[in-house]
Amino acid sequence: MDDGRLHCYLCPRHCHIGEGQHGFCFIRKNEHGKLIQLGYGRPAAVALDPIEKKPLNHFFPGTTILSMGTAGCNMGCFFCQNWDISKAKSDQVRSADLSPRDVVELALEHRAPHIAFTYNEPTIWGEYVIDIAREAHEAGINTVMVSNGYITREAFFDIYRYIDAANIDLKAFTEKFYSKVTLTHLQPVLDTLRWLRHETGVWFEITNLIIPTLNDDDSEFKQLCDWVLENLGDDVPLHFTAFHPDFKLQDKPPTPPETLHRARRMAMQMGLKYVYEGNIYSDGGNTICPGCKQVVITRSWHSVTANKLKDGRCAKCGTRIAGVFTKSEAGTRREWAAAIPVV
Repeated sequence: MDDGRLHCYLCPRHCHIGEGQHGFCFIRKNEHGKLIQLGYGRPAAVALDPIEKKPLNHFFPGTTILSMGTAGCNMGCFFCQNWDISKAKSDQVRSADLSPRDVVELALEHRAPHIAFTYNEPTIWGEYVIDIAREAHEAGINTVMVSNGYITREAFFDIYRYIDAANIDLKAFTEKFYSKVTLTHLQPVLDTLRWLRHETGVWFEITNLIIPTLNDDDSEFKQLCDWVLENLGDDVPLHFTAFHPDFKLQDKPPTPPETLHRARRMAMQMGLKYVYEGNIYSDGGNTICPGCKQVVITRSWHSVTANKLKDGRCAKCGTRIAGVFTKSEAGTRREWAAAIPVV
């Protein structure tokens, strides 16, 4: 910029970063006029998870995923449940030293067919995501973004070109909630969801964390579902999950299970085919065939206890279940990226 600051176009915050300063996310820094990404090769958390924990219920259910995250975040959520790393700078957390190839080798070592970029917001370490995902695809490993969806269009296609599936956290459906509780805005997240649906082959699901008194009103559930139906379609899985007090929102009670039951009933009555409950024990984790209404995948918490799908279809009535269940389906979805020029 004219005054010597750097303009970061990675997310809608559009930080103007002075010499020696960090952006809002903590891990992008102006060093001598160059924008440095301090999280590259330095994951602060690495673990093996069931893929249902992301949560993804329609992307190779019952499989294992290698999950990783760094420090920092581009949102300021008062309820953050990973605040120990997301609210930290890169030099304030214990981190491993893993190159993109090291990450892929780790997945291969543990026989994990997928790698998830998660725990904090992976958009802010997008260069690391891209390089890992390229290596992963060469090794036949799928890649997953678990994201708040706060990204610019300039950066979106660069990062998502090598992504196979995503879970986008739609934290609420009011601008008031986003501006007051996350220190961001709603519209950019809605834009990301539209891009995913209409301009990519990425399989994605949506999570809505329900917080008592802040985003648990029936009218908001209805507005959210109306928007999903109108803009994304009836086959995008929607996960309503329970809040537990954490970080700066310890004055709010845990979400009553009945609130999740109510939201799920409303969404299904409105026409959404795949609606789930998370962070509680209930039958709301099961996948129901929209054709014959029989349970086709039974889950207990994050574990699959029965799977009655056959080649992605209900074994009883043959109805196609939306999702990615075979390697050939994953390969077909990747073809969209070939049309994007590499910069």
